[in-house]
Amino acid sequence: MLRIIFLLSLLFALSNASVQDFCVANLKRAETPAGYPCIRPIHVKASDFVFSLGTPGNTTNIISAAVTPGFVAQFPALNGLGISTARLDLAPKGVIPMHTHPGASEVLFVLDGSITAGFISSANSVYVQTLKPGQVMVFPQGLLHFQINAGKSAAVAFVTFSSASPGLQILDFALFANSLSTELVSATTFLDPKVIKTLKGVLGGTG
Repeated sequence: MLRIIFLLSLLFALSNASVQDFCVANLKRAETPAGYPCIRPIHVKASDFVFSLGTPGNTTNIISAAVTPGFVAQFPALNGLGISTARLDLAPKGVIPMHTHPGASEVLFVLDGSITAGFISSANSVYVQTLKPGQVMVFPQGLLHFQINAGKSAAVAFVTFSSASPGLQILDFALFANSLSTELVSATTFLDPKVIKTLKGVLGGTG
């Protein structure tokens, strides 16, 4: 009897989930593996479903580029929908360094300028293309990829992800912006310790 009640309650929960139109995140509550708890629909407004990426990011930095995220933490209406977005601004010579999104695939749409983008497969095959305005490129989930401004003027692109929280790990920062010892980094990358110490100094790492 208890098994029947459990199964009925599970089916009821799943049926409710399948007919739920949206779940605007309550960011005051803790995130769970299933996402954030929902704001009660009675408190949801039309403006909750609108987010602006119209303001250029600040590209005055070491990479001459900026990423303005529209993830669930910034755009709570994405909660539970399995999508998110971001804006990329690249000044001349700007670069989004080699990085990965562990939780999502990415689609890049170039709006202005020219961007050379590429990714490396798990078989170490390289796929690189220079994109013009209106062109789109996809980066499969979890693979290392990058974007570089290939022109002499600023470039702008928008990206979408197959997750509300795609995650991000930048390779350079993972290697040189932490406290892992120079000796261990050298042993695992075959880089000269002097080069590693220089990069740690640039990126704020220790060890």
